Amino acid sequence: MSGGALLVAGTTSDAGKTLLTAGLCRALAREGMRVAPFKAQNMALNSGVTADGAEIGRAQIMQAAAAGVEPEAAMNPVLLKPGGERHSQLIVLGRPVAEVGALDYRAHTPRLAGVVADCLADLRGRFDAVICEGAGSPAEINLRSSDIVNMGLARAANLPVIVVGDIDRGGVFAALFGTLALLGPDDQALVAGFVINKFRGDERLLAPGLDQLTALTGRPVLGVLPWRAGLWLDAEDSLDLLSFPSPRADAEREPLRVAVIRLPRISNVTDIDALRAEPGVAVTLATGPAEIAAADLVVLPGTRSTVADLAWLRRRGLDVALARRAAAGGPILGVCGGYQMLGGTIDDPVESRAGRVDGLGLLPVTTTFAADKLLGRRAGTSPHGHPLTGYEIRHGRVRVEGGEPFAADGCQVGPVMGTSWHGLCENDAFRSWLLADAAARTGRAFAPSGVVFADVRAARLDALGDLVADHLDLAAIHSLLAGGAPPGQPTVRSALIPPVVPAPVPSPAAVPPGAPE
Repeated sequence: MSGGALLVAGTTSDAGKTLLTAGLCRALAREGMRVAPFKAQNMALNSGVTADGAEIGRAQIMQAAAAGVEPEAAMNPVLLKPGGERHSQLIVLGRPVAEVGALDYRAHTPRLAGVVADCLADLRGRFDAVICEGAGSPAEINLRSSDIVNMGLARAANLPVIVVGDIDRGGVFAALFGTLALLGPDDQALVAGFVINKFRGDERLLAPGLDQLTALTGRPVLGVLPWRAGLWLDAEDSLDLLSFPSPRADAEREPLRVAVIRLPRISNVTDIDALRAEPGVAVTLATGPAEIAAADLVVLPGTRSTVADLAWLRRRGLDVALARRAAAGGPILGVCGGYQMLGGTIDDPVESRAGRVDGLGLLPVTTTFAADKLLGRRAGTSPHGHPLTGYEIRHGRVRVEGGEPFAADGCQVGPVMGTSWHGLCENDAFRSWLLADAAARTGRAFAPSGVVFADVRAARLDALGDLVADHLDLAAIHSLLAGGAPPGQPTVRSALIPPVVPAPVPSPAAVPPGAPE
């Protein structure tokens, strides 16, 4: 018997699809259902690795954690990782298969639609419910013909659709109505209701608008989710970085300052989630030399385009700022692509095809890019005796030619450290050591908090589940999962739906002589 499924679509990117999907997974799992998340096609620079070495979107890994299940490639069968303005790496079932442009990608969609359909059917055969997440907006009419993640998926699998809109942006009623109105009649038939996200204030003030929206569309508002601080989890794309939270103030002491260099193609920025959860630590995104000089710890993160972002770094004078910082004893941590930049040379015939370029020369390592990608979860012990777990996603092969051993395959020279492993700061003992070491090197007082990051993440997922359980009509959700979209829903007229034009009535002057009047 096939399990139920529904699609969470949104009026825009960052409307709340990812968190609503995670909240539904958490709430339904707590009811005893076996739930799986699903995103047919994801475009993101933040990814992770499954137990069998498949690369999928980090958001789907978070949603699987919300559901209490192990993430797998079927939960995100198609992943696009942008490498520039017009091209992305195409990853299918966890493995890279091609570099594609925006127009080239459409040629792949017929085959990918079959992969997506097979994965969704497989999940529905093994789980009680599958909560699918759309991408961007379902009303991107320029892309509808090749859509495999929004209404294209819903039509192919006959999924009921709920549309979420972010009221904090303003114009939510126009966005919800307009999204529906831009869909064709067969697509509209699957839209079963709306959800309003990030509401602040007294919901009674919203009630007249909710009633009018229902009257205009024939669809109910299934919930109004209030705005909640502290629900930030696993940033998925560049829009999440635009809303990077301000550091928390500490009335008793100045926080330890961590500056993360905001590379143009920054990837796996989730590496710093655990640092942001640490009391007494202020994490900011840095793009200028002054921010690097002022920080107690600088993180040079991963990137989808190591050579291109290294050139950007040099154009902004950040190479000089990092060299001065290292000479002055200021701690620097490079992760994956950032680690490669800190080395002596990079030979890249794969990503940039630039060949051999000079690195920053702050660590005695050389990097050679290979066509095949290293993917896997890792475990080990740091030179300081801390147990470590992490994961690798990289084309670059790093050869260490000196320095002291650092975490995993990394090396260290004085205050400069590098590693190819993502997720190291989620190891609580290692994170405490890293921050205490940075404080000692910069003459700051810092006492590790003892925060257990796994508990922080679980608490946030529980908060999402509570939000959905308390403010969403879960009975209606169960009905949609069991029976699909209600039949006979009205069609909202739009420019895409030709109006009924009555036959022309001839004027009296046009009536032929002798014809009956």
